[in-house]
Amino acid sequence: MKTIARFGLLGLLSALALSANAGIYTYTDAQGNRVFTDRPEGRAVESIEARPVNSMPAQPVVPPAASREAPREPSFAYQLLDIAQPEPDATIRNNAGALSIHVTSEPALQPDHLYRLLLDGRPVAPDGSEPAFALHNIDRGSHQLVVEVVDNQGQTLQRSPPRIFHLLRTSLAQRRIVNPCKKGEYGIRPECPSWDKPKEKKDIPFVPFL
Repeated sequence: MKTIARFGLLGLLSALALSANAGIYTYTDAQGNRVFTDRPEGRAVESIEARPVNSMPAQPVVPPAASREAPREPSFAYQLLDIAQPEPDATIRNNAGALSIHVTSEPALQPDHLYRLLLDGRPVAPDGSEPAFALHNIDRGSHQLVVEVVDNQGQTLQRSPPRIFHLLRTSLAQRRIVNPCKKGEYGIRPECPSWDKPKEKKDIPFVPFL
């Protein structure tokens, strides 16, 4: 019976949620059970005042603040930025792998700008204001050069078209064939490493057979 009373209470609470203005009454039935209802129907009932439902007002949604960053001024644009030397698709022969690069720009480089040289996509020299670079010990083969103009914070502002060149340099083996290593040159010439130096034959004194 207690279970029936509990279900009756749950049903009454549901009815309360659906109709907040309906009255709530209670009475004791013939079996002695406590009954809750919103329809007294002529019975001797007691009125129950429903407690107000707790509620909280929705918090106002604050719109995101608009960005206050000042618009960036357009960067200075060069009419011309290119590599003057080496020439496009140039073939250069240098056994030391040395190469001189000259840059040209119109108008001239601005006071707060610097040149940056990239070899095969990587910086190979410190940024500078001089339109000339000197590289050494470049591997033989085909390579790509690009020059960039950067600001005082290292940000790229403009870049030149890529310039392809081909470097020819004889290998160490070829140098050794042309100019064989001599006794005193091992460990001095790159193509004559000290570990490749022939072992000297020890003089064994001749002992006549007795």
